[in-house]
Amino acid sequence: MHIDTERCVRAVQSKDARFDGWFFTAVVTTGIYCRPSCPVVPPKPENMRFLPSAAACQQAGFRACKRCRPDTSPGSPEWNQRADLVARAMRLIADGVVDREGVPGLAARLGYSTRQIERQLLAELGAGPLALARAQRAQAARLLIETTPLPMADIAFAAGFASIRTFNDTVREVFALAPTDLRARAPRSIQGASETLGNAAGALTLRLPFRAPLNPDNLFGHLAATAVPGVEEWRDGAYRRTLRLPYGHGIVALTPRPDHIACRLTLSDLRDLTVAISRCRRMLDLDADPVAIDDQLRTDPLLAPLVDKAPGRRVPRTVDEAEFAVRAVLGQQVSTAAARTHAARLVTSHGERVDDPEGGLTHLFPAPEALASVDPESLAMPRTRRTTFTTLVRQLADGELRLGPDSDWPKTRARLLDLPGFGPWTVDVIAMRALGDPDAFLATDLGIRRAAQELGLPSTPAALTARAAAWRPWRAYAVQYLWATDSHPINFLPV
Repeated sequence: MHIDTERCVRAVQSKDARFDGWFFTAVVTTGIYCRPSCPVVPPKPENMRFLPSAAACQQAGFRACKRCRPDTSPGSPEWNQRADLVARAMRLIADGVVDREGVPGLAARLGYSTRQIERQLLAELGAGPLALARAQRAQAARLLIETTPLPMADIAFAAGFASIRTFNDTVREVFALAPTDLRARAPRSIQGASETLGNAAGALTLRLPFRAPLNPDNLFGHLAATAVPGVEEWRDGAYRRTLRLPYGHGIVALTPRPDHIACRLTLSDLRDLTVAISRCRRMLDLDADPVAIDDQLRTDPLLAPLVDKAPGRRVPRTVDEAEFAVRAVLGQQVSTAAARTHAARLVTSHGERVDDPEGGLTHLFPAPEALASVDPESLAMPRTRRTTFTTLVRQLADGELRLGPDSDWPKTRARLLDLPGFGPWTVDVIAMRALGDPDAFLATDLGIRRAAQELGLPSTPAALTARAAAWRPWRAYAVQYLWATDSHPINFLPV
């Protein structure tokens, strides 16, 4: 979008928050870059330069605006609606792969040369993988500086910097302030909320921004209704769950607010901060563009009333793709309650125990390596589904099947369909909620077929799929609106 100068100028002049994260405005006369909705008086069009990422702005020598804080805007929805090389690379960078494994590790995961990846990222984003990872570290450092009382040395290494000197230089370059000055300038509301909500107990409190509107009913309703005891729970208006992270584990509490998601993180290793935030954003689909999605779905006169009634539905996803795939198999042809029971038994017998300062959460969901040792005869399910389960966890444990931010959606779908017991429903629900494919469509789902029949849509899978072609590339969101016609608990925010 940043190459459409006229459209970008209109967005900046109207202070349109819908475009925050889509592009950034660099002002050549001040050397500052802003989000489109910056509240200051817009600069003259001839002084504006439009860039596709915060990293590109920083690499071009521009500093972040202290008023609109562009580095904290929602991420571009492009990276969660595409499956090409650039989108997969961006999802891996957000997951901290460059910080942990370097650019060669990123290239190895994607199956391309480092030169090819750098060339494509520079062409589309104006910055290479190192610059993009550096911008992410700077944002993590700002979060920790402004919302925690941690010493600066601890913040430097928690944000992923190799040295305190690099941390200091980067913060000064990106924000035009020393780290101590940045902390002193932090809004009192942020500092007060941080102190109130428990930094003394080791919790980090922050806000996760999103593009409005956001309907929390099906999003949190789905996560709460399918919560596995010991791993997830709904408590005091918040969805809480344990997280398996690269350096340790964590516990997160996510509470829907009118203009943000309140996030409280307890981490065993602070180096996992950026990864934890990225995975929570991905689980809640916070980088989606609901206006574009809903406008497309409204073109169908039978879907339009559902969209108008409760706009801004998101797709509830996951923080662990392998975990969701296992739970999808456990949920084949059984009720939600039965699927939770099966999963809870696995958690109790094979999950890793964790301490929850607030009580209620007891385990991490078992890793594939732990589940590979499960005796199939101990599983209370039909023989064919036991075979499906054991085949899946064995391939996940051996690395023959990889599910993650770097997954190539068509290839992964094909691999899943080759597994015994994997039909269209299982593959599509994994594609929708684990892989993040926004166009996954559950044409064979009983709830979808029932909703289609009530609305006057075709109810047979083939005919419904043909009708749903007009909803592309947002069929996964159409699924949420169709599901919402039922009275199932997944569609309602828990009381």
